[in-house]
This record gives sequence, C-alpha cells and structure tokens, in this order.
Amino acid sequence: MDKIWKRYALFGILTAFFAALDQWTKYLADRFLRSQGPYVIWEGVFELLYSENRGAAFGILQGKQAFFFLVSGSVILIVFLALARIPHGKRYYPLFGCMVLLASGALGNLIDRVWRGYVVDFFYFKLIDFPIFNVADCYVVVSAGLLILLTGFFYQEEELSCFHVGEGKKN
Repeated sequence: MDKIWKRYALFGILTAFFAALDQWTKYLADRFLRSQGPYVIWEGVFELLYSENRGAAFGILQGKQAFFFLVSGSVILIVFLALARIPHGKRYYPLFGCMVLLASGALGNLIDRVWRGYVVDFFYFKLIDFPIFNVADCYVVVSAGLLILLTGFFYQEEELSCFHVGEGKKN
C-alpha cells in the first residue's frame, strides 16, 4: 500500500511540474508574442505565433467549453485510476512517464480553459501550414505516440493484461 501512495505522490509532483512548465511557456507567449507579432525561428518554416484557441485540435468544436472540461477531467481521472494498475518495477517507468505526460497535457490545457476561457497556442510550422499548438499539446501527442510504440513493440500482451476490463491485477 505504501508503494502506491509514493507512486501517486511522484505522479502528482511530476504532473504539476510539467503543467507549470506549460503554463510558463503560455505566459511567455502571452507577454511577448501577443503584442509583438510572430517571432521567426526559421524563415518560411517555423515561427512562434500567438493564437487563442477556443476549440479543439485544428480549431474544431469552437466554443464547446463544457465538453472540453468533461474530456480533460475524464482523461486525468482515467490516468489516475490506471496508475494503480501499472506493475511496479523499472520496466514500467516508460508507461508511468506516458501517464504523467498525458495528464500534464490535459491539465495544462484545462487550466487555460478555466483561467482564460481559451487555450494559448504559439508553435507554428508555417512551411506546411500546420495548426498552431503548444507545449501541453506536445505532451499529449508524445505520450500517445509512445503508448502506441510501447504497447505495440515493448510490452508483451501478458504484461498489460492488468488493464483489461474485468480482470484483476496479476502478481
């Protein structure tokens, strides 16, 4: 029982750290990019461009704040519950890290929606006219990609049986 509380404490500390890092970058974007326009990193390829996103990825679902609160809260809750099912040991640190990044991304954008009423975005790949995104979005995409790689190539199906619905944790 003591191990699970240590895991939750570490999860909370790391999630708070990464969410705070996301909020700090958004503060910097708001302070320096909002009034000064884009900051070109690589001409025609990549720039920092302030944007206020009231929707989801690619600007869909504009103004559906209650839906986003529900989704973000659900993701954080599911991650929190999944933590108890992750086996102990160094082999599962990458899975734990993915959970931290996923929750940090959801929390970072949730804070924006509650505090500002929109999400601050500022990374822009101009070359391909990719939608503007932020650090929290990077956390979510990286964690999702790593989860796909880990579950597809690193962990065996038996190792992840603890996540199947209706089955208990195997010791």
